[in-house]
Order: sequence, then C-alpha cells, then structure tokens
Amino acid sequence: MNAHPFVIVLWFCLGCRAVPEGEARPAASSAPAALPTAASASEALDRLDQRRPVPLLPMMAQHQKENMREHLEAVQGVVAAAAVSDFEKIAVAAKRMGFSETMGRMCEHMGAAAPGFTEQALSFHHTADEIAVAAAKRDGAAVLVALSKTLEACTSCHATYKQQLVHNLPD
Repeated sequence: MNAHPFVIVLWFCLGCRAVPEGEARPAASSAPAALPTAASASEALDRLDQRRPVPLLPMMAQHQKENMREHLEAVQGVVAAAAVSDFEKIAVAAKRMGFSETMGRMCEHMGAAAPGFTEQALSFHHTADEIAVAAAKRDGAAVLVALSKTLEACTSCHATYKQQLVHNLPD
C-alpha cells in the first residue's frame, strides 16, 4: 500500500530531473514550432522521388488510379481462381486488365507527355492477355508464369514513373 506514494514521488522527480551544469533548459515558447506545410512536404517528397513524371490533369490522375485499383482487383481474382483451378474465372479476371482498343487509346492519351510510358502500359495489358491464353489451355503453371510477367510489368512501371499533377498538359 505504501508503494503507491513512492511511485508518484519517483514519477515527479524524473519529470523534474535536473539539467547538467552548463546546459540551459529550453525556454518555454508561446509560439508553436513551425511545421512544414503540405505543399513543402509534397515538394520535398517530389525532389526525393527520382522516377520519371507522367504529367496528368487531376481528373486524369484520379481516373488512372481507379484503373490501377481495378487491375489490382483483377490480379486478386486471378490468384483466387488459380488457387482452386477455376480456369474460366481466371480468364474473366485476366481479361479485365487485358488489351482492348479502348484501353490502348487511354494509355496513349495518359502517356502522351511521358516518353516510354505508353509502350510500358501497353506491354502490361498484353502480358495480362497471356494469362487468359494460359487459362484457356487449362495450364495452371503457365497461368502463374504469365501472372508473374504481368506483375513484373506493374512493378517496373511503378518503379519508373510517377504521376505529376499539372494545370495544363504540355503541347
């Protein structure tokens, strides 16, 4: 029972510990320390991130992020279906991220101001087509090889490019 007051005294003493001789205590300030603004933090991150920019209007950037999340959902569908050897579902999921004329035009539009981006994006979609081909052959090992190539295309693109929000697209 007497330990409780001892803990309180110890806590108080540690909280008020002495400052070694010659060192001054920091003065209490009524003004809070200046924190970096969100803009300066974003600028600092941008300087550190040496990937190549893909200039995009905010609306385009949002659309691109939504597409990438849809691709991740498709990859998840491929993996879940592959786990139970459901080749029909593998093909359906793979086709969600495969090449189409519409997707090709979108990749060209998004990557118009970033040399190499369109080619890398189109390559990704074509590797996803390979998953569907392997699924049609009911070849589980080939599905996984094609999925690995598709994920390699994803990681390579994300390692090379970053979105850069702009007010106007370059001519």
